[in-house]
Amino acid sequence: MLRPKRPRDPNQLAKLIADIATGDAVDTPPTEKAEGQVKGGKIGGKVRADRLTPEERSAIASKAAKARWNP
Repeated sequence: MLRPKRPRDPNQLAKLIADIATGDAVDTPPTEKAEGQVKGGKIGGKVRADRLTPEERSAIASKAAKARWNP
C-alpha cells in the first residue's frame, strides 16, 4: 500500500508537518512495493527508449512538440 498523499493546501500541510514533528501523527515510510514500482518505472523508460528506432523517436518527439506548441 502506498503512503497517503500529502495535502496540497499549504496550511493543512504545515499542520501535518507540525503534527509529525510533535509526534501527534505518524509518518509512514514508503513500502517495498512502492520502491520497486519507482525503480521499475525508471528501468522501463530506458528500455523503451533503447527499443525505439530513430524514426519512431522522431515521430514521438514531433507529436509532443505539436501538442506543446499548438493549443
